[in-house]
Amino acid sequence: MVAATGELPASGYALEVDGRLNAEFATRDGARAGDEELKKRFPMLQIRIDDAQTNAREEI
Repeated sequence: MVAATGELPASGYALEVDGRLNAEFATRDGARAGDEELKKRFPMLQIRIDDAQTNAREEI
C-alpha cells in the first residue's frame, strides 16, 4: 500500500473514499483487502476501487 497523491495512479489500483483518493495498491486483491478493512471500521464510507489500466471504477 502506498499513500495516494491526489491523482489516479499510472498503474495498479487506487481506493477512492468519499470522493478522495486514499491509497494505491499494486494488485486488485490488495485493494480489496484495504477496502474490506475500511468497511469494517467505517461502514458508512462510500468506497470505490479505481483500475488505472482500464480506467474502470468499481463501487463497493
